[in-house]
Amino acid sequence: MSLQIEMVGRRNRYLVGWSVRMSAILALAAMPLAQAQTQTQTQSFECLIEPNQVVEIRSAVEGVIEKVNVKRGDKVTTGQVLVRLESDAEQSAAEMARYRTQMVGRIASAKNRLDLAIKKIDRAEDLHQKNFVSAQVRDEAEAERRIAESDLKDAIENQELAKHDFKHNVDLMNRRTLRSPFNGVVVDRMLNPGDLAEAGTGRKAILKLAQVEPLRVEVVLPIAAHGKLRVGGSADVMPEGLGGRQKARVTVVDSVFDSASATFGVRLELPNPKGAWPAGIRCRVEFPELKSVRTTP
Repeated sequence: MSLQIEMVGRRNRYLVGWSVRMSAILALAAMPLAQAQTQTQTQSFECLIEPNQVVEIRSAVEGVIEKVNVKRGDKVTTGQVLVRLESDAEQSAAEMARYRTQMVGRIASAKNRLDLAIKKIDRAEDLHQKNFVSAQVRDEAEAERRIAESDLKDAIENQELAKHDFKHNVDLMNRRTLRSPFNGVVVDRMLNPGDLAEAGTGRKAILKLAQVEPLRVEVVLPIAAHGKLRVGGSADVMPEGLGGRQKARVTVVDSVFDSASATFGVRLELPNPKGAWPAGIRCRVEFPELKSVRTTP
């Protein structure tokens, strides 16, 4: 009886050992396949979609806001009038300068005096040749002619100066009208009609605008990817939560790396002609040059 029990125990121990050995062999056989799958998987990187540029609209001169033509969320176009400051005094100055450009009385008077001086010198010359007048009279007539010519030139120059003064006043008046520098959208409106717009850096802005066509995509890549990307290359951008993908163009590949994280930055330009994609969202990006990446040692 004890012999039978001992034989059964040996048989069970043999079966357990054989099962362990077979499991190890199967695991070793599966490792190269798993490593190959890991090494050839498509790699995507985190990114952030941002506006191409964001600007705060401030006045170059101090003044009371007369009108703000847009509000938050409005779309704007290049050159569109956004804000007007009170400009009654500037308009009056420009109108006065414009009137001075049209004043021709001094020029006409100078021309008449010159005509008279020319006739006078002709008569004096004729009389001098006939010995009716002295040379001094002739010289005085000649001096009067030259003075008349100078007066005419001065009147013409003053009129030209008035034209430049008018343009200067118009430019000062135009500085009180703020226009959009690009096609975009109003992100925020900080001041309203009746508020004082202050000039200078650090003063409160009137509006904040964002250019959303095209969009800018910022990516941080490991140093292992350096040298594989070039400016002008393409990539697929996929926004989180929205679905779909869009082609983007590489515009900047940083040459200065971050030593602390062993990474470098890449910037892409993402077309957004209809404004379908919002700015300020996370995304994933895939580069054709980085599709085969070792993710395990």
